[in-house]
Amino acid sequence: MNEPREPQPLSEGKLRWGVLATGGIARTFTQDLLLHGHCVEAVGSRSRAAAEHFAESFALPRAHGSYEELVGDPDLDVIYVATPHNFHAAHAALALGEGKHVLVEKAFTLTAAQASETTALAKKNGLLVMEAMWTRFLPHMEHVRSIVRSGRVGRVRSVHADHTQRLTDDENHRINNPHLAGGALLDLGIYPISFACDLLGQPVDVQAHATFKATGVDASVATIFRHQNGEVSTTYSSSETRGPNTATVLGTEGRVEIAATWYAPAKVTLLDQHDNVVEEFHQPVTGRGMQYQAAEVERLLGEGKTASPLLTPEESVRIMATMDRIRSTIGLRYPDE
Repeated sequence: MNEPREPQPLSEGKLRWGVLATGGIARTFTQDLLLHGHCVEAVGSRSRAAAEHFAESFALPRAHGSYEELVGDPDLDVIYVATPHNFHAAHAALALGEGKHVLVEKAFTLTAAQASETTALAKKNGLLVMEAMWTRFLPHMEHVRSIVRSGRVGRVRSVHADHTQRLTDDENHRINNPHLAGGALLDLGIYPISFACDLLGQPVDVQAHATFKATGVDASVATIFRHQNGEVSTTYSSSETRGPNTATVLGTEGRVEIAATWYAPAKVTLLDQHDNVVEEFHQPVTGRGMQYQAAEVERLLGEGKTASPLLTPEESVRIMATMDRIRSTIGLRYPDE
C-alpha cells in the first residue's frame, strides 16, 4: 500500500509545461495548473489556428502549429499528452525522443505492449513518464489508502465502484468512434479498474461482460476480479446510463464509502461493522483537482526521481495488461492494433 502524502502546496512555477492537444481535458488541465501557480508555457496542435486560440484563451506565451514543433521547443521541460487513446504511445514517444518528460492521459496507452515500449523508452532516456490518472493523487484517495493501511476496516475483502455516464449517441463523436479507440472501457472503466488495482493489487483472475453500440465500441463493461489474497472487486462502466458513481471498500471490521462522484474530490465516510459512522473526511479542492498529479511530477523531478510510488510506470503497464485481458474476454479489438 502506498504511503499517504500531505496535500500538495501551490507550485513555485519552476517546471515549464507544454500541452499537446487542445481538447476539453487539455483545457481543464491547463486551467487547474494556472490556477495553482504552475508554469504552462506553450500548446501544440495539428492546427496553428487551434493552438493560437487555445494559447489566447489562457494567455500562454507560445502556440505551435504541430506536435513536432511543440516537443522540439527548447524552453519546455515536460509535455502533457492529451490526444485520443490510440495516439498516446506515439505522442509520448515523440516527446521522449526530444528529451522531454511526459505526463500522458489515461488510459496510458492502447495496449500493454505499447505501454511497455513507452516505459522502456523513458527509462532508456532517463526521463519521467507517468500516466495522468489524476484520481490517484487527490487528497480523499490518499485518505482512503491510509484507512486501509491502518487496518481500521479490518481485512479488506472487496472493492466495488462504478463509472456510469449518459454520454452522446452521436456516431461521429470520439467516444463512439472505434478508430479513435472510443468506448466505455478506456474512457470510463479505467477509473474503477485502476482504483481496484491500487487497493488490492493486480487481479489473478479476470471475468468481464459487455454491451456494444452500432459503431462497434463498447457501451458498457462489467468486471469481476479475483486478487492475490482472495479479495474480489467489481466494476461497472457505461457511456449510456447514468448511475450513482460511488465506491465502497468492504472490510471484516467496517467499510469505507466514497460519495459521488467518487473519482473526483468527494466525501469519504468510515463506518464500523454496526453501521456507525466513525469518521468523515472531505477536503475542499480548488478547480477540478488535476493540479495534484502535476505537483507530483514537479516533486519527483525536483528530487531527481522519475517514478511515483503512487503510480509507477510498471503498474500502468500491468493495468493495461488487465485491460487487454478484459478486451479479449468481451471480444473488443481496436482498428489500430
